[in-house]
Amino acid sequence: MKTDLEIAREATLQPIYYIGSQLGLDATDLLPYGHDKAKISHRAVQARTGKEQGRLVLVTAISPTPPGEGKTTTTVGLTDALNQIGRRATVCIREASLGPNFGMKGGAAGGGYAQVVPMEDMNLHFTGDFHAVTSAHNLLAAMIDNHLHWGNKLGIDPRRVSWRRVLDVNDRALRQIVAGLGGPSHGTPRETGFDITAASEVMAVLCLAADLADLEQRLGRIVVAETFDRQPVTAAQLGAAGAMTVLLKEALQPNLVQTLENNPALVHGGPFANIAHGCNSLIATKAALGMSEYVVTEAGFGADLGAEKFFDIVCRVGSLKPDAVVLVATIRALKVNGGVPLDRLGEENVEAVLEGSVNLERHVENLKLFGCPFVVAINHFDGDSPAEVDAVQSLCIRNRVRAVVSKHWADGGAGAIHLAEVVAELAESGAAKFKPLYPDEMPLAQKIETVAKRIYRADSVHLPQRVQRRLAAWEAAGYGDLPVCLAKTQYSFTADPTLLGAPDGHEIPIREVRLAAGAGFVVALCGEIMTMPGLPKKPAAEGIGLEDGRVVGLL
Repeated sequence: MKTDLEIAREATLQPIYYIGSQLGLDATDLLPYGHDKAKISHRAVQARTGKEQGRLVLVTAISPTPPGEGKTTTTVGLTDALNQIGRRATVCIREASLGPNFGMKGGAAGGGYAQVVPMEDMNLHFTGDFHAVTSAHNLLAAMIDNHLHWGNKLGIDPRRVSWRRVLDVNDRALRQIVAGLGGPSHGTPRETGFDITAASEVMAVLCLAADLADLEQRLGRIVVAETFDRQPVTAAQLGAAGAMTVLLKEALQPNLVQTLENNPALVHGGPFANIAHGCNSLIATKAALGMSEYVVTEAGFGADLGAEKFFDIVCRVGSLKPDAVVLVATIRALKVNGGVPLDRLGEENVEAVLEGSVNLERHVENLKLFGCPFVVAINHFDGDSPAEVDAVQSLCIRNRVRAVVSKHWADGGAGAIHLAEVVAELAESGAAKFKPLYPDEMPLAQKIETVAKRIYRADSVHLPQRVQRRLAAWEAAGYGDLPVCLAKTQYSFTADPTLLGAPDGHEIPIREVRLAAGAGFVVALCGEIMTMPGLPKKPAAEGIGLEDGRVVGLL
């Protein structure tokens, strides 16, 4: 089998204006970046947002293995298959961060014969949106320190500056730093640190903003520090929101590219789901809904993270109501959850598949809480044995859930035809009765406990007194109606990545909470989750380079 990069390079790409025409866009609606990618103008987006709405399909997954379970691949393959059965479908996915590309997981454009292209461009810089977010975020950080340097008119307590800096590279050495050393001319010394750009609140704001005006208002509401008398200080008070909006003006426009089968793909925004809200931009999804019969989007990592945040944050902000959900499962992930080490996943082991299927069953039970019809998609790998696949399908029948084997990785859209037929049947049945997990008026601590107990199946949540005081203070300041975004390991329902399967009876420890007032949610950091990842012992960057001017080694 050829590599993903080889397959992508052999693709016959259509001019981006042709792809745009499939969505009813003409040349004046597009801002081209070369011949095969473009941004959709603000004017075109606003003209199509709110029109007759297409059907919305969410793709999520069971708890993943480190390489991932092909959720993006399934999202793309399903979109191609829907087009093959006569539904005009558009795929909406996130942009790739450089962190995973040079770390361990690899790119974010799908794989095999279910990819979005141009693959190299999408995974390396693309249209510069990540860099715009990084620049806007760090401009605000610079303006905070500059304000401290020039007299601190707002009375900011340097010990209570919560706004860190960001970088789109995994760099554990920058997690905690001291800035402003070197004497008075170099600033005010204080402790700070770096997060990865995908965890930036600016990224979340970009992905939840409705338009440029809403973007500027949200940026202005970002709380960056507290004064000596514990009053919040915002980006608007520092005079930063306007300049940040200017830096993000182009980035707010969705990116248009195409699948290998020349179907439209909007690739926009890139928050991680383990440390942020994990979904592509709301502006891209809503624009696509106004231009397509079907929109297929994904939520990062397992359904306990990405899907819950899509339902409780994105759908709440955007007034979205999904028509159907696809839960991606793989034989190898079930084996991992059944105790099989990564180096033995190629061996047939029906017993381990069944043992690990408790993880699938847990995700099935959780999805039922949100009222959307769903199907399990068994993302087929070459090493999957018929007995292992039969075991999963039989288990799904016992749980009264439909399960479909999908071979889109090897066969493209043609390999996902049955899946597309089932998804269309579910979406067009009118059976969706979507409801979020908790109401707006529920107290913040109770919202955190609701997610932890109903989705993670924890017995208890550890909220230290300092965390409880902060939550109470935010409620008193008027932030109590915000949803919560739990930052947690993607590998387990617990805060411990080594506890696989479907553990219960555990405690979710909340070590810190952060107010994302501009994005419109409260972040709760669970256990040892890091907002700046580190590189693995052998990072993917070691195998990436150029040969005859062409990129090699990119996953």
